[in-house]
Amino acid sequence: MDKTDKTISSTGTGTGTGKSEGKWDAGRIPDLSGRIAVVTGANSGIGFAAAAELARAGAHVVFAVRDLERGRAAAAKVSGSTEVRRLDLADLASVREFAEGWDGPLDLLVNNAGVMMLPEQRTRDGFEMQFGTNHLGHFALTNLLLPHITDRVVTVSSSVHRMGDGIIHFENLNLDGIYNPQRAYFQSKLANLLFTLELQRRLTESGSRVRALAAHPGWAATNLQSHSANPVTRVLLAVGNKVVAQDDKGGALPTLYAATQDLPGASYIGPSGRGEVRGAPTLVGRSAAASDVAAAERLWTASEELTGAVFPLVGAAS
Repeated sequence: MDKTDKTISSTGTGTGTGKSEGKWDAGRIPDLSGRIAVVTGANSGIGFAAAAELARAGAHVVFAVRDLERGRAAAAKVSGSTEVRRLDLADLASVREFAEGWDGPLDLLVNNAGVMMLPEQRTRDGFEMQFGTNHLGHFALTNLLLPHITDRVVTVSSSVHRMGDGIIHFENLNLDGIYNPQRAYFQSKLANLLFTLELQRRLTESGSRVRALAAHPGWAATNLQSHSANPVTRVLLAVGNKVVAQDDKGGALPTLYAATQDLPGASYIGPSGRGEVRGAPTLVGRSAAASDVAAAERLWTASEELTGAVFPLVGAAS
C-alpha cells in the first residue's frame, strides 16, 4: 500500500463538524492497522491513555519519553504494537537525536508531553522550562520530523490559554523578573495554539496534505497537577481532581478525536460539557489571542531563531 494514501479518517463515526450520532468514545476509533504514531509523554496521564487506545486500534505506537524505564513499564501494560524511544523535550540535543533516528514514514505525531506550574527553572538550553518544554521542544520536534509525517500533527493545549495575561511576552519570553508558575503555563498553552495555527497555514501554502490540529483535555485527573509550585494550588487541584475532573481516559478523548477523525486543519477539539471541563469531544472555540495570525507568525519566527529548527516544506508539495 502506498503510505501517502493512508490518511487516517472517520468511518461513519464523525462528520468533520465535531458532531456525531451519540457520544463519541474510544470504541469508535477506526481501524489503524499499518499506521505509525509517536506520542510524547506517553508513560502517564492522558498521553498513556491516548497511546493505549491508538495501539488497541491497530497502530504501532512509539512512546517518546524522557525516562526509558518508566516508558517501558507503561508500554508493557498496553495491548498492541509499541516501542519506547528516549526524548527529553527540555533538551534540544535530545530532540534532534530523536528526529535523526527516525527512518521511514510517520502517520501521526501527538505533541502531548508537558509540565505545569513549576517553580522557575530553565531547560538545558536556557529557556524558561514551561515555554521551553511545552512549546519550543514540540516546535523543534515537529519541524524536524515533518518530512516523514504523512497525515497529521496533534498538539495538546489547554482551556487555560484564555487566562492570565492572554499574550505571548515576545520581548521577554523567559519571563525574567515577572515569572510566576501560572503566567508561564498559560503562555505556553497559548503558544501551542498559535503554533498549530501557523503550522497549518504553512502546510497549506506548501501544498502539503498534512494537517495540524489541537486538542485540550478539559479537567483531567492526572499526576501533572501535583507538580505545582504553590502548595495551596496543589491542594485546590487535588480537590478539583476528585470533585470535578474526568479521568485520564476521558481526558484523552479530544486528542484521540483530533488524531483519528476527518477534521479540517487547525481544528481545536475539547470536551462538550459545560465549561469544557468534561464530556464527549467536539469542536471548541479559542480566544482572540489564539486566533491572531500576526502573533502566530511572529512566534514561529522567534521559535525558529531560538531552536534552529525551520519549516522544511516551503515550496514543495507533499
